[in-house]
Parts: sequence; C-alpha cells; structure tokens
Amino acid sequence: MENFRLKVFRAVVAHLNFTRAAEELLLTQPAVTQQIKALEDECGVPLFDRTGGRIVLTESGQALLPYANRLKHLSDEASEAVANASGKLGGLLALGASQTIAYYILPKLVAGFIRENPRVKVTAKSGITDEILQELVDHKIQLALIEGPAVRKDLHVEPFMEDEVVLAVPASHEWADNSIPVSALQDAPLLMRENGSGSRRSIENALVHAGIKIKDIKIKMELDSTEGLLSAAEEGLGVTFVSRWAVRNHLALGTLKLAHVQNLHVSKMFSIAYPTGPEPTGNSAAFRSYLLFEAMARTPGIARKPASKPIGHQ
Repeated sequence: MENFRLKVFRAVVAHLNFTRAAEELLLTQPAVTQQIKALEDECGVPLFDRTGGRIVLTESGQALLPYANRLKHLSDEASEAVANASGKLGGLLALGASQTIAYYILPKLVAGFIRENPRVKVTAKSGITDEILQELVDHKIQLALIEGPAVRKDLHVEPFMEDEVVLAVPASHEWADNSIPVSALQDAPLLMRENGSGSRRSIENALVHAGIKIKDIKIKMELDSTEGLLSAAEEGLGVTFVSRWAVRNHLALGTLKLAHVQNLHVSKMFSIAYPTGPEPTGNSAAFRSYLLFEAMARTPGIARKPASKPIGHQ
C-alpha cells in the first residue's frame, strides 16, 4: 500500500549508503539507484548530494523526509484499519524494548502474540531505556517496553511485571552462594551498565536507599549490554547486578553464582509505555492486553542454594 520509491528513499536516508539500503530491502544496488533517480525526476530536484565520496541529504531531501515518514505511518494505519474491519488483526506493530526485555522476554511474547494474530507483522528495536522512549516520542514505534524508572512525563507508563535484580559473581568467588553485608560492595569491583540505562538507575537508587553513596562505589568497568556484564563477570573482572532473567542459563551451567546482599533488595518494574492521551487501539491495544495477561504466567523463578555463614566485610 505504501509508495515503493518513498520506502527506498527512507532506507537510503537511514543508512546514507546505497549498498546497505539495498541489503535491507533485498534489492540490488542498481535497483535502489534507479528508484532514487526516478523519485528525484518526479520531484524535479536532487534529494541526495553524492559528491566527495559520501551521501548526504540535500535541503530538498530534508524537506521530503518528514512527509515520507508521515505517509508511511498513514499507510500502516490504513493497512491496520482494513485488516481490523474484517474482524481480524493485521498490519504492522512497531515495538521498542530496553535490552533485557528485548533479549530475554520479548521474543516469547511476540511469538505467542503472532500465533494468535498471524496477519500482524511485528518489528522491534532494542536500546537503553532513554533511547527507546525517545523513539516512542518521535512516533518511530507504537509501544515501548522498558525497565527501571521512567523519567519522562509526556508518556503513560504502565507496569506489567516486577523483575528482581541479583548479584552475580564468578563461580570461584568467595561470595558465591554466600551472604555478605551491603558495606562490602564499597570495596568490590563492580561491573555496571552505562548511564542512561534503566537497570543502572534502579541499582543506584537501591544502593543509596541502603546507605551506600554512589561516589563511594568502585566501578571497574562500564558495558553497554547485559551479556557484556555477564561475560566480564565470568572472566573474573568483577561482580555485577543483573536481571534474574538474564543470568538463568549461566547459573544452570555453573559459570556464575549468586551472592545474597544483606538488607538490599534491588528490583525494577518492567513497564509498557505509550504516548499520553487516548489508550492504544488496534494492534497496540491487542498487544498491550496480551502482554498484561501473559506477564504473570511467564515470571520465572531462580532456584537458590541455602546461603552459608555470612562473609564479613573484607
């Protein structure tokens, strides 16, 4: 239903590279070039400046881009409306999710949703919470699934699941399967997510609440993914707070173990966010309902060994 030349135009804008745009669209590079030339002929002006070995939008291209995006959204809405008129959901559902949700939770939820609604095409983006919320505000996605406290007030945020954050340590670490005082964390080499991460905000809030000043902790390394944190912990670079969802396989394999921190409870809410105003409709409303219904059934547990005697502050 969407104008194909505008679809090609948007792909080239996204990559500023004809070859990568062709790969995304499953076309040849000459086919992409031909479509852009035809669009430029139709508009009567160049849309890209290809001089100097790089591709940039011209002023005319910059003027066209917001309209191309709006036409895409209108086309998606039209496809959804036509499908919904038949009593069956269809069309596009664009989701965004922070990394823990995107990697460990969203695939199963989407698979179940598509089994019930096979005519819906789902796209998903992942990133840190701040990035995903900005995508939502910019109308690049329809719903956002985020972790940690949301700091934007121009969005409606609805919790759907509580996630426990646990302290993962190398299997040979003295804290493994033991209980430690919260004060011990001040001397521990901590592996943390980057600033802007919802997980990091939740952890820092819990530490402050437990009487630990953020300036007193020793961050050994910052990484931009949970998998990076887990891999670094396996290599003995430090200890790390992660979602219980993320560490399950590592615990089963025995490459990491848990330490219980006395008087410290770190948890965060997984939430679904959408713009303020009317509640979601169509595909967005259906996925929101499915998510809320499925959330409790999919909440996992972690089997813990009884903690041995507490380890004092070293």
